[in-house]
Amino acid sequence: MSIGVGYSRVELLHIADTVAREKSINKEDVIAAMEQAVQRAGRAKYGIEHDIRAEIDRKTGEIVLKRYRAVVEQTTEEEEAQQLTLKEAQRIKPDAVIGDFIVDVLPPVDFGRIAAQSAKQVIVQKVREAEREKQFEEFVDRAGEVVNGVVKRVDFGNLTVDLGRAEALLRRDELIQRETFKQGDRIRAYIYDVRKDPRGPQIFLSRTHPQFMAKLFMQEVPEIYDGIIEIKSVARDPGSRAKICVHTNDPTIDPVGSCVGMRGSRVQAVVTELQGEKVDIIPWTDDLASLVVAALKPADVVKVVLDEERNRIEAIVPDDQLSLAIGRRGQNVRLASMLLGLDIDIMTESQESERRMEEVKGRADLFKNALDIDDVIAHLLVAEGFAELEEVAYVPLEELMEIEGFDEEVAAELINRAQTFLEKEEQEFTNAQTKLGFSEDLLEVAGLSRAVVIKIAEQGVKTLDDLGDLATDELVEMAGDVTITAKEAEQAIMNARAHWFTDEQEEEAATAVATHV
Repeated sequence: MSIGVGYSRVELLHIADTVAREKSINKEDVIAAMEQAVQRAGRAKYGIEHDIRAEIDRKTGEIVLKRYRAVVEQTTEEEEAQQLTLKEAQRIKPDAVIGDFIVDVLPPVDFGRIAAQSAKQVIVQKVREAEREKQFEEFVDRAGEVVNGVVKRVDFGNLTVDLGRAEALLRRDELIQRETFKQGDRIRAYIYDVRKDPRGPQIFLSRTHPQFMAKLFMQEVPEIYDGIIEIKSVARDPGSRAKICVHTNDPTIDPVGSCVGMRGSRVQAVVTELQGEKVDIIPWTDDLASLVVAALKPADVVKVVLDEERNRIEAIVPDDQLSLAIGRRGQNVRLASMLLGLDIDIMTESQESERRMEEVKGRADLFKNALDIDDVIAHLLVAEGFAELEEVAYVPLEELMEIEGFDEEVAAELINRAQTFLEKEEQEFTNAQTKLGFSEDLLEVAGLSRAVVIKIAEQGVKTLDDLGDLATDELVEMAGDVTITAKEAEQAIMNARAHWFTDEQEEEAATAVATHV
């Protein structure tokens, strides 16, 4: 393609229109590329130091070449060809002022063979850039969609997929286990990311992404597509098993039945696409305990204990159902945890009973030692739901007197002993803080008890920075006989490190907690 050689002005616009239509890009982008090509040729003829600009009339196709010179107080040697002093400019344009441009219309460029070839290269490059930008804009809006394509190349298990208007990459780790594709195979996948790149849009596909399964259900189940049924969450172990939670506000519709379809036709279509991946469809409910019971099917859950502070759930199952609840290699409980976004601990009834007995004994021992009372009174307090000394110290006298066998004198004495013990403990802590000299900030770190703070302060950890320098296992080891879980230690270290980072860096810092950095 050359400009000004063999083409009339009308043909020039026709060429721009044809190229725009063939490449599915804006005609204005093609004309702008032509202008840049003419501009480049003009600078080659009149000197690259000049500010040469080309304009193509959008109606007539006429090419106009102009030189621009800025009006300044004093010209500089580097930009002398692009500047005029005010005095020089006013000779050409009497009303010129500082900041104006003096525009000279130049004779049209007579393109030679080399100039025409150069102009063609510029146009081709600019058209290609516009085409890539168009592709990026098209596919960035399609992120989150399921697309069909043809395998174009296979490189070490990674697939290059032809989507028609662009190519996409499907990495080997985004393929379902044991599935293989060869050149020419048709494939369906989920667009999970689109990135801009000088070589064109980089489109990344996945067949293991949880939303791939969700989108497949949307294609197979009209009620989901129409918004009557909502997919609340999805958890997958690609190629093996998956769980999906569905919900509807229409009481006349069974969300699970709609997803299964007549004789299982709808869910079977999804299972076939996912290479036989088994799918558990679970009805959503606002009752978290009921949701846990449903998520852990096929195991029977007899009791659910919620720990809101630690964002964990304990599911109690019969002794003979432990392996079923956990699943092969922990698959069932792992998928249930992913589905609900909560950590789920599985315990048998005997384990839960044994732990409850240990907790009762521990609380009773605490009351016996701190309040100097016998075993009977200690167990009465535990049976009434008292777990901490603070609860005894600050409970209303009348409430304590309601316990069978407690009169006013006994109740008052228990409250007095509890308050005395806590006051003594507070004084001991104040003395320890004065002696060890640790920072008050340590006491405000979530996950650290006073006992742990004293333990680590005795070993030289006295500031937030000292705590932030620790690894999780170091903190657990330093706590010694004072109980702190690995998760609590990890959270404490993250909290201590928070002041080191900006908001953008905090997420990256969280990944470094388990190792000493």
